Amino acid sequence: MTAEMFPKEKTIDLRKKHIGPSCKVFFSHDPIKIVRAKGQYMYDENGVRYLDCINNVAHVGHSHPMVVKAGAEQMELLNTNSRFLHDNLVQYAQRLQATLPEKLSVCYFVNSGSEANDLALRLAWEYTGHKDVITLDNAYHGHVSSLINISPYKFHQLANAEQSKSVHVALSPDLYRGNYRQDHPDPATAYADDVNNLIQKAHEKGHKVAAFIAESLQSCGGQVIPPAGYFQKVAQHVHQAGGLFIADEVQVGFGRVGTHFWAFQLQEDFVPDIVTMGKPIGNGHPMSCVVTTREVAEAFKNSGMEYFNTFGGNPVSCAIGLAVLDVIEKEDLQGNALRVGGYLMRLLEQQKEKHPLVGDIRGRGLFVGAELVRDRVKLTPATAEAQDIIYKLKEQHILLSADGPHRNVLKFKPPMCFSEEDADMVVEKIDQILTGTLNAPLSPSSFPSISLAFTDLILAVPVCRH
Repeated sequence: MTAEMFPKEKTIDLRKKHIGPSCKVFFSHDPIKIVRAKGQYMYDENGVRYLDCINNVAHVGHSHPMVVKAGAEQMELLNTNSRFLHDNLVQYAQRLQATLPEKLSVCYFVNSGSEANDLALRLAWEYTGHKDVITLDNAYHGHVSSLINISPYKFHQLANAEQSKSVHVALSPDLYRGNYRQDHPDPATAYADDVNNLIQKAHEKGHKVAAFIAESLQSCGGQVIPPAGYFQKVAQHVHQAGGLFIADEVQVGFGRVGTHFWAFQLQEDFVPDIVTMGKPIGNGHPMSCVVTTREVAEAFKNSGMEYFNTFGGNPVSCAIGLAVLDVIEKEDLQGNALRVGGYLMRLLEQQKEKHPLVGDIRGRGLFVGAELVRDRVKLTPATAEAQDIIYKLKEQHILLSADGPHRNVLKFKPPMCFSEEDADMVVEKIDQILTGTLNAPLSPSSFPSISLAFTDLILAVPVCRH
């Protein structure tokens, strides 16, 4: 039995009536109604096909038959409370742990990236006995209350928001427009020293740091790639202060960076104390995980409070998780991310040489950002232009988002089956749009759509994490 298919206008009206008004949709002045998807393509109610450059959730491709089959077959057999013994749970934990450094050996399965990051904070608080958390500027770690507090990307949007006294915001390690850039002799040390300064200031006020948390590559912050050695130096400062290092892999894990299975592995010889994962873990199925060391897990157990999660790690979720790992390996999607991501970067670099509006190209694998600026010296954000490109691409049946603190970074994080032909198509369209922009400056009639796009693209932040 399938759900009733309403006319698009009725779907919009019912959404306005029954869905919370803060739950935004993409392209609000003309939203897309998606009824099916396959691989890297999505289809609207009229059968129009859109190339999906947004959905890192559908990690191995929308509606992948192996993943669908695994979930359906297990659902026919059993789905139940994870307090019962079931082999899927331990098999999946074993498979997942094999992708990680040996000391990260204990798994807690939960249902969303937000839940994973919230649990990671609890682990750190219990293990250290401390309360304070250091986060990065422009970071986003989830939508529950504990994570909004450590997500400047969110709490900076509130005019009268007060930052928690137990939360300290470190500089984003942005080599393009941050405090320490490519021309700095040692940006990793400089950015890590900023973290250490926050630790010392916290100590002066009688506070103690429980954890430093960072996305291994900042996503909502604008596809920021930390300089080599940064995490190692930060971890040293945090460990000396008695804290733990939490690596948030919710957006960038499971082979997306191409060269490694986990993005934190880009920092050579670095191992965090806690890793959180979500989104791609279930290819759209609601599951996530926290992996940590035996020492941290034992401290959490010794708190005296039993940890209970009704459906975290249930048989269906674990069957789906196993299928996702199988597809990544069978279809060499990590290798595809490396090859196609490199190809996409080269195409975008050509656009940078051709169009002054393209200020910087950065990324790893199929996690790529193109930052648009009106002035390459002053780095004036080309926010309106970025939003205009997003809308014009939508008219060409290509779905892309823009993000970063100025909403001026075109953000590529497609399903991992994304091809070189797909890269050719989207970059060709961007080239055509940029060429048109240069030859014919935006007319006043363009401003309404640009304004709408700017508003809408608060929602074009990764669906938005967790």
